[in-house]
Amino acid sequence: MLVAFSVAPSGGAAPDGGVHDAVAAAVKIVRESGLPHRTDSMFTTLEGEWDEVFDVIKRATDAVGAFGPRVSLVLKADIRPGYSGEITGKLDRLETAISELD
Repeated sequence: MLVAFSVAPSGGAAPDGGVHDAVAAAVKIVRESGLPHRTDSMFTTLEGEWDEVFDVIKRATDAVGAFGPRVSLVLKADIRPGYSGEITGKLDRLETAISELD
């Protein structure tokens, strides 16, 4: 299972309007989880079994909740039983398809 998520405080951002400290707290939890993951400027993607992935997302959301009175959480999941290594496998297949267009 792959789950892409974005979590940020709402209504309690830093004086400069940034949410980087809250997001850093969430990403730290993801990195310490030991699950395969990738973070970009918009989302963090985790790979693992249902319970372990959602446990990490819950803990990351709780960490962000310490930074404000509300939390915004966006999730997108690719649930494909029996598959693993898809966090890189999907990108590898995309790169192959792109190279074949030349």
